[in-house]
Parts: sequence; C-alpha cells; structure tokens
Amino acid sequence: MNIEKFTQIAAPLGVLGVKITQYDRLIAEWYSEPDIRRNIYSATKSFTSCAVGFAVQEGLLSLDEKLTDAFPADLPDIISDNLAKATVRDLLTMSLGEEKPQLMAEQRVTCQEDNWIKMSLAFPLTHEPGTHFLYSNVGPYLAGILVQRRAGCDLASYLTPRLFSHLGIRKPTWETDPLGYSFGAGGLFLSLSELHKFGLFYLNRGKWNGRQLLSTAWIDESTSQQGAGPYGYLFWQGKYNSYRADGKYCQYSMVFPEKNAVISMLSECRDSETLMSAIYEQLCPQL
Repeated sequence: MNIEKFTQIAAPLGVLGVKITQYDRLIAEWYSEPDIRRNIYSATKSFTSCAVGFAVQEGLLSLDEKLTDAFPADLPDIISDNLAKATVRDLLTMSLGEEKPQLMAEQRVTCQEDNWIKMSLAFPLTHEPGTHFLYSNVGPYLAGILVQRRAGCDLASYLTPRLFSHLGIRKPTWETDPLGYSFGAGGLFLSLSELHKFGLFYLNRGKWNGRQLLSTAWIDESTSQQGAGPYGYLFWQGKYNSYRADGKYCQYSMVFPEKNAVISMLSECRDSETLMSAIYEQLCPQL
C-alpha cells in the first residue's frame, strides 16, 4: 500500500503515527515520533465495552439489569420514571436519555463532587431510555463502575489477565475518579501499536493466537448498530461497514471486517473531518 499521499495530508494535521494491517499482514506504517503511550481519550470507551463483554461472559452482570437494581445504594431520593426504566444496555448505546452531556473533560476538572456515581444517577433524564442518542460520558463511566464493583478490581486489573496480557500490553495507566475508580469513558494511555492490537483482536472476533478469549456473539453485537444513533456498544459505526474506537483529537482503531483490515492512528488533530475524509479517500480504496 502506498500511503505517501495520505501522510502528506495527515502530517500537517497532527497525525503522529499510522499502522495498517490486512489479512494478518502489516501493509503500511508511518510515524512522526516514537511509538510511545499517549492518552487515547474516548477510544477508552471501546475498552470499557470489552470489559463489559467479559463481565457478561462471566455472569457478573446482564445488559437487561435495571440501573435501580445495579446501583441501589447510589440512587437519588426521587427516582424518575425514566431512571426506573433505564438498563445497563442504555449505558452502552449513548441512549440513557440525558438532557445534556455530562462528565466531559472540562466538567471533570471543575467538578466539586467526589462521588460521581451518585451525581451521575441524579442527572435529569428528559428522554425515555433507548429513544434518544446523546454522546455523553455518563453511560460508559457507570458501565465501568459496575464492572469494577462486580469484579472487585479496577478496569486495567480486570482486563490484564483477560485481554492485555494476551496482546502483550503491560498494565497501562488509566484515569481515575476522585474515589479511585477507573474512568471508563476516557483517560486510558496506550501506544499506537497497542491500540492497533486491540483493533486486530476485534477483527479476529475475540480470538488471539488461536484462543477464543471473548465470545464472537458479543463482538458482533457490540460492534453492530444499537439504539438510536450510529453507534454500537461504545463503538462508532463508519463507512465501508466499518466500526471504530474513536478518541478526541483523532485516536482511531478502525476495523473493516469485509476488507479484513484494521487502520489505527494516534494524533493531535483538531480537524477530524478532513482526516476522516483522507482515510476514506486515500487509504480505503487501496484495501
């Protein structure tokens, strides 16, 4: 694959590195700096989705659980009709029914509350769960909290024996909330090569080195469109029937099942529209 035209566009936009694998072969890579760990921002959400998948597989939780049953000690004094209807599945599809996005980056910096769990469950739900897509950090945060409580450890510790160690990823740094819980909506630090392995794990439908780690049924369900938006369970949907882990400033691992390919990159890009167009126009036609 010739990626010269792509890198001519990508480098000025702040792309730091790109890796492209097809049919289990690395067909192109390019770096503007060493392959170091960086904040992958909201691409973290897809790792939380993966953790939920393992927890479902192990019988620790169910997507059909009501939030009122999953968080009985953290509920507000008055439980709205919409909160009473909300399930764990609604946390993963960005369709919880919130009035506006919460726990976003600048909000976390200035937040005076320590217990983000109770705070999140008290936010108004102005829409019936499952009917309205709104991108917010509350859903993946609470989903990550539930996994940690049921498993008895933080998300990095939970994923290490189940995923990270198999992929050759040493336990990574992960942002925490004021109570010490992993923040499931962001703040995971990985290198490009590590993020790319995650995409390959999903391309292989949960199998790594011949061993089925996570069920194919979960992989297929979580990466298919769910709910009211272009979204699975914390994975974005894209062109060419692709799906992706997607973080702020263009941290991507894009999976193209029909082309048996993964395109991953780390970036400091503030123009995601131009970069995404370059991926679709310069790279995808060569797959």
